[in-house]
Amino acid sequence: MRKQKQIIGLLAVRLSILVALIALFSILVFVVLNGFKVLSLDFLTQFPKRGMTRGGIFPAIMGTACLAVGAILFSLPLGVLSAIYLTEYAKIKRWVRIIKVGVNALSGVPSVVFGLFGLAVFVKFFGFGVSILSGSLTLGILILPTIIRASEEAIIAVPPIFKEASFALGATKWQTMRKIVIPTALPGILTGAILGIGRAAGETAPILFTAATFYQRKLPSSILDEVMALPYHIYALMTEGTKPEFQVPIAYGTALVLLLLVLGINLVAIILRTRMRRAKKW
Repeated sequence: MRKQKQIIGLLAVRLSILVALIALFSILVFVVLNGFKVLSLDFLTQFPKRGMTRGGIFPAIMGTACLAVGAILFSLPLGVLSAIYLTEYAKIKRWVRIIKVGVNALSGVPSVVFGLFGLAVFVKFFGFGVSILSGSLTLGILILPTIIRASEEAIIAVPPIFKEASFALGATKWQTMRKIVIPTALPGILTGAILGIGRAAGETAPILFTAATFYQRKLPSSILDEVMALPYHIYALMTEGTKPEFQVPIAYGTALVLLLLVLGINLVAIILRTRMRRAKKW
């Protein structure tokens, strides 16, 4: 009876994996077949023309890069410092548990709520307007839980003997964190940061209210300018376009570029983590 249950459980697990792989493969094939038709060097390097019925998506690519870089510049230092505090300096365990519950709850909040928060706080209250700065800060808060959790797990994984040896040599706690713990935990921290960039690049709802514009024939000149972005561009072409016969193929091509971008970022995270782990000597 026990062996039969084990066989049924393994079949259920394998079936679940198979269904997930089929769904993923179907999405990839659908996007590639529809987007590859318009994908070209000109499509990636040209500016949009004729109300986004011709031309390329270069401003959207650059806008997505600006938003993702701005988000990680805001969230990475804050997330790493928060993880250091939670793992090494927080003395009241009850307070630590409350903070961790809050971080986990924040990661489950729908992204559109972050967009509304960014609209109310950064766009309206601070007066940044619909801009790269507002969008980057909103996306930074969105990916902050990912950075905190990844950094916390990486710091906890550092062997205690490393810290004990540092203390034995007379180093202070902060010197130990800065010169021993953080460099050792760097692969895990960078992995979390890169995955955060991938999520920020693919979000639509937060930038819908804070940063994105549908059509722009030039690159932004400052962080207070509006910007085109790949995820919002797809949404706008499919829902607001007045010439679907021209704009729908562009939307599929944009979706393929965004998909390749996110997959590429995740691949970089995997390669970086693998190489840095191999470089470790313990």
